[in-house]
Amino acid sequence: MSTMLELPSITETEDSHLIGLYGKREIALVRGRGTRLWDSAGKEYLDLFSNYGVNVLGHAHPAVSAAIKEQVDILTNCHSSFYNDARARFLATLGEMAPAGLSRAFLINSGAEAIESALKFARVATGRTKVVATKRAYHGRTLGALNATADRKYRDPFLPLMEGFSHVAFDDIDALGAAVDEQTSAIILEPIQGEGGIYAASDDYLPAALEIARRTGALLILDEIQTAFRTGTLFACEASGVTPDILCVSKGIANGFPLGVTLVTEEVAARIPAGSHGTTFGGNPLACAAGTATLTALREEDRFAQAAGVGEYFLAQLRGLKSPKIRDVRGRGLMIGVELKERATKYMRGLQERGLICLSAGATTLRFLPSMLLTEAEGDHAVAIFGELLASGGAAGGRGETEA
Repeated sequence: MSTMLELPSITETEDSHLIGLYGKREIALVRGRGTRLWDSAGKEYLDLFSNYGVNVLGHAHPAVSAAIKEQVDILTNCHSSFYNDARARFLATLGEMAPAGLSRAFLINSGAEAIESALKFARVATGRTKVVATKRAYHGRTLGALNATADRKYRDPFLPLMEGFSHVAFDDIDALGAAVDEQTSAIILEPIQGEGGIYAASDDYLPAALEIARRTGALLILDEIQTAFRTGTLFACEASGVTPDILCVSKGIANGFPLGVTLVTEEVAARIPAGSHGTTFGGNPLACAAGTATLTALREEDRFAQAAGVGEYFLAQLRGLKSPKIRDVRGRGLMIGVELKERATKYMRGLQERGLICLSAGATTLRFLPSMLLTEAEGDHAVAIFGELLASGGAAGGRGETEA
């Protein structure tokens, strides 16, 4: 086992070698187990961010760890131009659980890659170039996905971007209908906007979006990279009874191991030319083994029901705080946002000092994305600490905000 580095050595090494893209927090996380994390000084934290939502089964889940350890001694990489047993098992498991109709998959390594694939597939399948996205949307920061992402802080340094992308108000059916026409290749939406502040679509929005797509010949892409698994069903769109033409998922699908999937219908798949897209590492056996173990554990341990039940309880307890500093509490399942009347950073850091790790979603919203192992007792513990922090007025900030 490697020698544990102390915090000054860790920070000095990272700061001297990495490009300064992230506002760093002042701790080094070195170990995790279940819903808990430990830093290099041995301090324990309740993890309410699960590494931006990827560790849906917590840290070091036994079944996922065992699957990775077994596969690493068998075969770690196998290009998709060859068949592979681990990949076949993952596809079969995903196929059993995914919405009917989404029967074809492209396997990649990340959420941004899933979005890039979806945008390319929509263009080639329709022969059109326009895409309609929404304000406050976040779909990734690679150049293609960045066109669909709305926030100027991500976009402006890289202008000009591709032509043909437009953004309309989220959850506004009339605005969406007015923007989509016979030149639109795709509508791309998040069922719940994550980075934008945890805003859930109303019950009629996704069905209306699908109807608009059908009327104009556009395709409906749903970005479930953050919303999958944690809202009470495998995918959040299931609550609206909507199956899109293309669905993007990543983050939690392999409990933190890099894996992304772009699911499409048979009709869309038939219009994608052979050789028109590809990946070296996508669908590798190691990631697929982790994905199969994760999906199997989610189903066999009934984590969807736990996410719905504990999430509803946690949401109710947060709403019960009644602090004058809180503007709104919103969310679904274990995807919750607390919008404050002031900037969220000092409260995020104050919670960290008190042993709770969460993240922000925009300037004024604290975001809670705990693993699906979270218990009601842990939710009570978090709410009690948060209530004390709100009463004290927060804590001083550090070296800048940490963003997704």
